[in-house]
Amino acid sequence: MTNEFNSTFLETPEIRSALTLLYGEAQLSEQTARYQNVLDAYAQTYGAEQVKLFSAPGRTEIGGNHTDHNHGKVLTGSIDLDTIAAAAKVEENVITLRSEGYEKQYSINLDQLDISAEDDGTAGLIRGIASGFAEKGYRIGGFNAYVSSNVYSASGLSSSASFEMLICTILNTFYNEGTLNAVEMGKIGKYAENKFWNKPSGLLDQIACAHGGLISIDFENPEEPHIEPVTYRFDQDGYALVIVNTGGNHADLTEDYAAVPEEMFAVAELLGTKYCRGTSPDELYARLPEIREKAGDRAVLRALHFFEENDRVDGQLEALRNNDLQAFLPLITESGNSSWKWLQNVYRPSVTRQQEVAIALAITERYIKQLGKGACRVHGGGFAGVILAILPQDAVKVYQDLIQSTLGTESLEIQVRAHGAVCLDDVK
Repeated sequence: MTNEFNSTFLETPEIRSALTLLYGEAQLSEQTARYQNVLDAYAQTYGAEQVKLFSAPGRTEIGGNHTDHNHGKVLTGSIDLDTIAAAAKVEENVITLRSEGYEKQYSINLDQLDISAEDDGTAGLIRGIASGFAEKGYRIGGFNAYVSSNVYSASGLSSSASFEMLICTILNTFYNEGTLNAVEMGKIGKYAENKFWNKPSGLLDQIACAHGGLISIDFENPEEPHIEPVTYRFDQDGYALVIVNTGGNHADLTEDYAAVPEEMFAVAELLGTKYCRGTSPDELYARLPEIREKAGDRAVLRALHFFEENDRVDGQLEALRNNDLQAFLPLITESGNSSWKWLQNVYRPSVTRQQEVAIALAITERYIKQLGKGACRVHGGGFAGVILAILPQDAVKVYQDLIQSTLGTESLEIQVRAHGAVCLDDVK
């Protein structure tokens, strides 16, 4: 594949249509240039050959903070920040991958799918996904890929799940005729993250990245989660979703994340079940002194957050189904307050000098109070990373300037995109 062919390829009606559907007409020129860079880099890395293009979005978590791992409910959506790749199937049973901005080239031998102490996080995820495909009876095989991502790394937008779903989609397209659905790919991504990267994630991130659109997910039966599309669009009411990079990151927070579900599990176990979804506040109150003594007060507060947050998702869905944004926004505020006070994932308990998320929320809450409109909350796993603000569109620029002048960090208006992880050939 020559550069001239690359350019012609991106100008075909099929690819232009796919890029427009994924990113919108306003981003077509920017995204075409982005994919051109990936095609050029692929040719420089592997040589000129026919490739397919792939995209897997990041995700925004709008409702249901830290509920999925206890079989709760969430409101989530794929976003227009994504991880993309040019990839080609190869005869050798090896996955070879390069990423923009990184010097290291990964070569994962698919004849060796056991956990390797030599693997870093990226290699572990690739090997883990291949292992997950094989364990579930799906076909695997080699490919070359060049990858680029604009999903904030280690920030709460699920850059890891985006990458996982990208690899799943390549294997699904090249070797399984696209037969795996979002839930099946999500389970494989979770397996890889839990077993090969030692990250105690739930299934929310992977399904949101794989499925696409604004969706609710009920994890009461995590083997068959109930997914319901939500047709509401925030821009129809003149509002925008804004993600604020607070300056912190998630890189060394595994213990903090793990403690959240573990403490909820501890409360549930004392109540005779595995997950908080199988219990209730009344049951907890009936044995509160004993549970406080055995599990600790923070565990009790986190369980109470779960109960309230689960109910809030129902309220949020009802408001959006009724196109009632003014009923929806207070529930976002309540969710944010619960995460801060009960779940306690706005900053690390052992750190007092670095509380980037709390500072960003304080600035945003003051702005919303002055504006008289909007809502905000910690986004995703918390402790560091990003926050979510829902603001009138005509207030976004002033808010972004405020964030830049106070925090010195970037904030982005994001869109929920209709498509999840895809081969561009399949975007219709």
